Amino acid sequence: MFNIAINTFKEIVRNKFLYLILVFWFLFIVFSISLWKLTIWEDSKVITDFWIAMIEIFWLIWVLFVWSQLLFKEIEWKTIFLILSKPIKRYEFILGKFLWFSLIILLITLLQSFLYLWVLFFNWITIEWIIIMSLIFILFKLWILIALVLFLSTFMSNILTIIVSILIYFTSHSFSLLLDLVNQAKILFLEVLVRLLQLLFPPFEALNTKDYIWSFSKFNTSFFIENTLYSILYLVLILFFTILIFNRKKFEN
Repeated sequence: MFNIAINTFKEIVRNKFLYLILVFWFLFIVFSISLWKLTIWEDSKVITDFWIAMIEIFWLIWVLFVWSQLLFKEIEWKTIFLILSKPIKRYEFILGKFLWFSLIILLITLLQSFLYLWVLFFNWITIEWIIIMSLIFILFKLWILIALVLFLSTFMSNILTIIVSILIYFTSHSFSLLLDLVNQAKILFLEVLVRLLQLLFPPFEALNTKDYIWSFSKFNTSFFIENTLYSILYLVLILFFTILIFNRKKFEN
């Protein structure tokens, strides 16, 4: 598993898209500081919303357009045969890639979060608990998205994986709106169907707490614990089914 992790790291480091993202991230920092100086009203809200949204958007793009290619390239370039010919189990291959990619995102997200909190502190903005919680939840969303993309990559093409992942991402953020529409229609069957579908989709909407930063009283410790445990459970299930499918997958030489 360690060798797979090292190879995954080398693939990511060689990917020029990573450096493009980092360049844009640097420009984003400069822009956000300039934005703060130009903003007269609601400084804290602008800075907080902008930073958290950009952290998630940058990683969303990277996961979709870099991570989705890793397994596909292994299969397309036939390097999967060389890897699996060694004394390594298929679940180790999947977990090795997932864990190392997740670790890279963790480290860089920690750096981004540190810079973000420094900007808040520098601008005399109170760092509420929900801000920390929102950053942690973004990390959970990214880990789930990584697992989801890996799961789809086991039986879909690269382009289709990206498209389906984007659809799942935005649909998962829209269930409260769907439930409101169904409740207005007063159709019990549709309400039950939407709630069942909500269980199948990732809990992205529950993890999307950045919109409620200025109404912190709505949240408590139990909310954080419940959503954290649910995210871990969903993540484990996705990885389980990914390994299950990958173990049965046949590769044509």
